Amino acid sequence: MEKFDYREALKNIPHKPGVYQYWDSEKELIYIGKAKDLRNRVGSYFNKDTQINAKTRVLVSKIRAITFTIVDTEVDAWLLENSMIKKHQPRYNVMLKDDKTYPWIIIKNENYPRIYWTRRLVKDGSKYLGPYASVSMMHTILGLIKETYPLRTCNLQLTRPNIEKGKFKVCLEYQLGNCKGPCQDYQSEADYDNSIKEITDILSGKIGAVVRNLKGDLEKAVSDLNFEQAHRLKRKQDLLENYQSKSTVVNSSITDVDVFSIASEEKYAFVNFLKVMNGTITQTQTIELKKRLDETDEELLTIAITEFRTRYNSHSKEVIVPFDIDVEDASIKFTVPKLGEKRKLLDLSQKNVMFFKKEKIDQYEKLNPDVRTERLLTLMMKDLRMNQLPKHIECFDNSNFQGKYPVSAIVVFRDGKPSKKDYRFFNVKTVVGPDDFATMEEAVFRRYRRVLDEDTGLPQLIIIDGGKGQLSSAMKSLKLLGIEKQVTIIGIAKRLEELYYPGDQYPLYLDKRSETLKIIQQLRDEAHRFGITAHRKKRDKGTLATELELIDGIGKTTAEKLLKYFKSVKKIREASETDLQEVVNLKQAKSITQYFNPAVSEVTGLQ
Repeated sequence: MEKFDYREALKNIPHKPGVYQYWDSEKELIYIGKAKDLRNRVGSYFNKDTQINAKTRVLVSKIRAITFTIVDTEVDAWLLENSMIKKHQPRYNVMLKDDKTYPWIIIKNENYPRIYWTRRLVKDGSKYLGPYASVSMMHTILGLIKETYPLRTCNLQLTRPNIEKGKFKVCLEYQLGNCKGPCQDYQSEADYDNSIKEITDILSGKIGAVVRNLKGDLEKAVSDLNFEQAHRLKRKQDLLENYQSKSTVVNSSITDVDVFSIASEEKYAFVNFLKVMNGTITQTQTIELKKRLDETDEELLTIAITEFRTRYNSHSKEVIVPFDIDVEDASIKFTVPKLGEKRKLLDLSQKNVMFFKKEKIDQYEKLNPDVRTERLLTLMMKDLRMNQLPKHIECFDNSNFQGKYPVSAIVVFRDGKPSKKDYRFFNVKTVVGPDDFATMEEAVFRRYRRVLDEDTGLPQLIIIDGGKGQLSSAMKSLKLLGIEKQVTIIGIAKRLEELYYPGDQYPLYLDKRSETLKIIQQLRDEAHRFGITAHRKKRDKGTLATELELIDGIGKTTAEKLLKYFKSVKKIREASETDLQEVVNLKQAKSITQYFNPAVSEVTGLQ
């Protein structure tokens, strides 16, 4: 295969902002990127000291030619990169998984303009507002306009000469009060244009200004004793104020800002956009981006900002983002708010993107349950700082009753789900008294000595229910077996759900809503449940065996044999002498019968 001489290519690339394109041996465009310094950015792909992931290394291995386009500013590079990616859709670029055609509200370029919605943008001088990601919101706005402002819906050519010649007659819409009849000059063009101006302000988020003007007109109508006009204006004012109260979520001093937030997964990212005008959210949408080269959140957010600002034709001077973005442009101010109304806006955007992310992930996982398993295991591997997926997890828990009947239980999860056939419990053999640490040490040693002897496979993750003490005890056993470096082992302390690592002084705290923590808690709770069940059985058996030992001639070993054979004291009580002699001798059988049935013994003369 022909080797690419990147050093020669770099000589021709300047230290200027622009967009670069990578081509493969088939002369196919495989990647498009932007940079504020083209040579430095392109060179970083080939620098051996630069840490790049496996996917990027594959991309670099396929590069056979580099072309570039110089622009004036980094923002221009954003816009050019966005348009080129949309046009060429290179294989290794982030894919926008949102190719819907969203509707717009159009104010038609004509005399007595009509207002309606459309999905087609035609360059005929008409004004387009949108697009609207929420179609229901768009219809709500159009419904408000129709109810508040009587406008024509016909497609007649309402030119001044045509109206003066009397070419048109009013229709049913006029009779119903939905139109003021401009076709017969019942409504002046100036009055109609004033309504269009107010509608444009409403669609641009300037409802407050329209309401203030209405209040002035209302007061004038009342002072002129024009009560019919005052009633109409009051109804219009109430409709607008009701709509405003539902749509205003922030301080009206926030006049024109764009808000962005991002939530990432291993293969996908989701970005939410809010457009705020005069304290009102006029646009909102969330898009999904499919990662191709393990892009960072900053890179993905930059792509999404460009896409949204282009799509919505936004020229806001201020952009609210969740973290600093390395972009230098005098025309845009990037703000990372910590407090106040802008922080509330960012939090609202974050709630939207997290909700969207959860919905999308739920959809994927319903269609393909393996996706959920892989995602959870990958998340656990990342959260617990592991170097392999925890497909096989084992969790230990100890139970005892005032130092008696100690039991150590182990539960097993495979691919994130309980594998109950693999559950085990150990009757502690070497520990005397209530020594939880020694009990854990014995259980872990016996478990993994047998695993090694039978070669059944070590787990990737071991969880110890307890803090540093229990964890240290478990580590002693793993070191004795020589497997301490082959598995990840952690301890979970109940009080604050702290996770401890061997030799680490400080615990790891996971978010209380973390799915990783929930799985660990599920393992811990399942181990506790299973351990308690095994412990109760042993305790009950021990209690019953103690009762049998009260019978003359019955010792501990004989009591255990009886329980093992008959399963319960009740069945021993009901058993005949003949049945009892299956386990004990005649003298012991008579003693048991006399103990449980003294009245019968007296009648039959048993001694």
